Amino acid sequence: MPKAKVLKVDPGAPDKNAVLFAAELLKNGGLVAFPTETVYGIGANLSNKKSIERLYRIKKRPKSKPFTIHIASTRTIKKTGARLSPFAKALIKKFWPGPLTIILPAKKGKLAFRMPRNEVAKMLIAQSRVPVAAPSANISGKSPARTAGEILKSLGNHVDLIIDGGRAEIGEESTIVDTTGSSYKIVRKGAIPAEEIERIWEEAI
Repeated sequence: MPKAKVLKVDPGAPDKNAVLFAAELLKNGGLVAFPTETVYGIGANLSNKKSIERLYRIKKRPKSKPFTIHIASTRTIKKTGARLSPFAKALIKKFWPGPLTIILPAKKGKLAFRMPRNEVAKMLIAQSRVPVAAPSANISGKSPARTAGEILKSLGNHVDLIIDGGRAEIGEESTIVDTTGSSYKIVRKGAIPAEEIERIWEEAI
């Protein structure tokens, strides 16, 4: 497979036509690496079975580990049937858009959501008009990519397009919080300190 095309955009004012091109590619089954404020992710159309299988394959990730759904609007959560507790709503109000991944109870088990604040990411997700699975742009167990160049070097032969929006602002993965139980659980420590999550919990209960 040839090396992925690299599409350079201004992270502060991304070209809408360039991002629309990437969104159409993603929507139609392509794998698109893109920047978020934490690290770079690889986007795939969650509704496209072949794309998701390909994403699992290149990530070398077990299929028992589902992907986070990246969203541009909370309306997407409602469409999935996932439920928001008062604590989950408080987390969303405080940290979205931003480096928080939240796990919610759904009709069939659990679903994880994140709303990035990076302008390129928000525009790509919104314009794709499909549910976007977007794990970090790396092979499972390896360090996540913080630049487009790192992705080109490690996964350039496996993705279709890399949106180069400069170095990731934070450079650390999102904090993952599971809100499906009677309390909460931090599944992965990340950009939001545990103390801040605890403070929101104490205010919400």
